[in-house]
Amino acid sequence: MDIIKDKVKERYGKIALTGNSDCCCMPGGCTTGDAPIDAAKLIGYSQEDLKSIPGESVLGVGCGAPIKFADLKEGEMVVDLGSGAGIDVFLSANKVSHSGKVIGIDMTGEMIEKARQNAANGKYTNVEFRKGDVENGIPIDDNVVDVVTSNCVINLVTDKTNAFKEVYRILRDGGRMVISDLITDTELSGDQVNHEQWCSCIDGALTREHYIECIKKAGFHNISVLDERVYMEGERVNGRKITSLVIKAIK
Repeated sequence: MDIIKDKVKERYGKIALTGNSDCCCMPGGCTTGDAPIDAAKLIGYSQEDLKSIPGESVLGVGCGAPIKFADLKEGEMVVDLGSGAGIDVFLSANKVSHSGKVIGIDMTGEMIEKARQNAANGKYTNVEFRKGDVENGIPIDDNVVDVVTSNCVINLVTDKTNAFKEVYRILRDGGRMVISDLITDTELSGDQVNHEQWCSCIDGALTREHYIECIKKAGFHNISVLDERVYMEGERVNGRKITSLVIKAIK
């Protein structure tokens, strides 16, 4: 599946350089033509939140707004997976305040560079961005994180169970994972996968039952769906129903 990972890096590296979020993980992503800030509002971000962070961190990608459901508190340590230009990192940093810390993880060098520049421009002192691979070793020590978030990122990896095991490893006992992602009513087999559609968070989607089972296999408990919405209202994507969920799980 290395070709999928290479395609994902290529796609999101291009977004970092150009700001063009065409055909990415967002409701109606390939057809809306919305400006990034409008796209962000469409998936649940408020105008107030978007005004509180660096504008260049808003790329209009994702399928939900997990920070709304994470109940972040001052002093907590947060890790955001697939942090992109930093939108959820900066929103989290505002909530955990200077006594807390937020680390963004992304496997795309261009995104890391863009996020670090956004942090410098916004004068954030409680954030850090690290390059890393979600499913093959998140660069964080064991048992040190209070909250892990991600926004339509686990869908892009090929070994989702291993990605959840990595999340489980870095969380403290009692720590929580709050993520947005896409599910489908019909999974595709390997020979049916289109690499471009995988990069758009479609062809890598699991069924609701399979996705939650992957979380359980990683060791999590108290798994709950906090929000659910149709990905493209009134439409099916290549004959499949695609739904956006916000899921919370406890270590």
